[in-house]
Amino acid sequence: MHYAKMILIRLFSTLIVSLLLTNCGGGSGTGTDGSTDTSGGTIGTTTDSNTDDEFSRSEYKGLTFYYRNMPSSDYKLNQLSNEEFNALTQDEQLQVADKLLSTLFFGYPLTQLQEKITSNHFIDTIRNSLDEETTDKAWLENYILDEEKFTQYDRWNEPQAITILSRFYAMKDLDKYFFHNWVAYILTQTIMFSPAYELESTHTPNISRVYNRLVTMLGVESGMRYTTYVHMMSEDNWRRFRSPEDNGREMMEIFLFDMDDSHVPLAGKALQNWKLNTDSDTLEVSLNQNQEPLQLFGTTVYNGDDFYRELAKSDAFTKGVTRRLVEFFFPEVTDNKKQRIIDTIVSSNPETWQDILLQIIFSEEYLLHNQRTKSAEETFYSLAKKINYQHNKRTFAYFKEYLENMHQATMKYKLGKLERVPQDTLSFAHYHKFIRDEVLLRRSRPESKDDYSAWSRIGWDDTFLAFENFAYDSTDDIKSLDAFVEYLFQSIISRKATSEERKLFRDHMIEERDGKQLFRYEFNMFVTYDDPEREIEEREERKRNIAFIVLDYLSRLDATYRQKEVN
Repeated sequence: MHYAKMILIRLFSTLIVSLLLTNCGGGSGTGTDGSTDTSGGTIGTTTDSNTDDEFSRSEYKGLTFYYRNMPSSDYKLNQLSNEEFNALTQDEQLQVADKLLSTLFFGYPLTQLQEKITSNHFIDTIRNSLDEETTDKAWLENYILDEEKFTQYDRWNEPQAITILSRFYAMKDLDKYFFHNWVAYILTQTIMFSPAYELESTHTPNISRVYNRLVTMLGVESGMRYTTYVHMMSEDNWRRFRSPEDNGREMMEIFLFDMDDSHVPLAGKALQNWKLNTDSDTLEVSLNQNQEPLQLFGTTVYNGDDFYRELAKSDAFTKGVTRRLVEFFFPEVTDNKKQRIIDTIVSSNPETWQDILLQIIFSEEYLLHNQRTKSAEETFYSLAKKINYQHNKRTFAYFKEYLENMHQATMKYKLGKLERVPQDTLSFAHYHKFIRDEVLLRRSRPESKDDYSAWSRIGWDDTFLAFENFAYDSTDDIKSLDAFVEYLFQSIISRKATSEERKLFRDHMIEERDGKQLFRYEFNMFVTYDDPEREIEEREERKRNIAFIVLDYLSRLDATYRQKEVN
């Protein structure tokens, strides 16, 4: 079974490169062994043996297709272990757990998260879940394409981006498929893989083609060099950088940080027969390819295939892509510290995107010492899981629109999100407005549960405020209020309320009556009535009155929008 899988993987890789180069207009033929010959090279393996090691030997002119992710024991950047996590205080554990999960666009209801933390294996549990596939992909894809639940928009609304945003909400498990989607999403937010739908030369299918290609190639364990090689040669990439010299320059600057202007004419020469035809913005590769030897990347190249392949094979490639990702996740650290992190990761010789990204997000440096503003996706998707957030048909179209207003638009910008979270007044006002008005202060009405067209369906589910979620005492109003406030604080911002904050809510919601400290009328979640049904309804409504005020307060705290260093 294992060998059969390897054969299928090899055939898949051959097909991708064959189709890619044929569609790009490169010469091709068939070798005597049946492999496809492109530009004088063969696609195959470096050995005829049928050993398990054959997996890592499928290659094309020295460009290896597949790599298994390295074990975390081979990482050079220190990883946070279970033992170190368990040695933290309970408050610190909750903070670190939330930082890790929100980074991954995920979250758990508080009681469920606390159970995972007290298992004493939290770090390993989350890491191992990313290697296990539990998602029913057929169900998932049918669900997000169901017009009764998600409006399927026309091309003017970039529906491919809306579908991707919907998928993160709809995925229930933090598993391998979720992680592959997350990796693809992170890469497409950067300058490396942005589909750049803001450009006139790009088309909405570029969004799904770039993103889905990444997810698919991650699913068959394609290495990061091969993934990048395929992307650079694609029409999607050429619609972003449209002339030989422009494309060559940008690829060297983006992936290698090669700013040497003397290399640009050489790149342009290698790509002289490549162009984006204005007829439907179609990549066209003619037959008048360069015949002169050109010295780039420490080797000799001739044509476009050589240029992209040798760029991806170069040592500078690993340093370049690692730097891009470190800068994405550590935007506020000093340049010297960033360089130390980059050098440490590069020294581990990563060959997959996971080797870099997992090494970053599970590291002590990231989980304990890093602080930054969370992206809107990190905040929203994490909250959605914590509060059992309900959507309607248009929720994710509006989320996409809000992201654009925040200047955090997904996959829009030619150069990616050079600033992941713009913090100018207007951009952040839109960010706050979305989280406050559309997430924290919206309750999903039970009567609208089956009506996906209703605005009243949007918001947190009543289960979020269920009495069993916090340690109330119906004979002690102050104790119950404090417990409810604590639950809301820990659920939303992963910390307890301070004594000053508890006093703030007590002063507003508690009054002295008959010599006792009791809830004010509109906040009395223990009110009694002769009619049992009315009593339940009134108690729930007054509990919600408390929640709305606390959640409004939380929407104004920087802790809702920031990942903080563990002190």
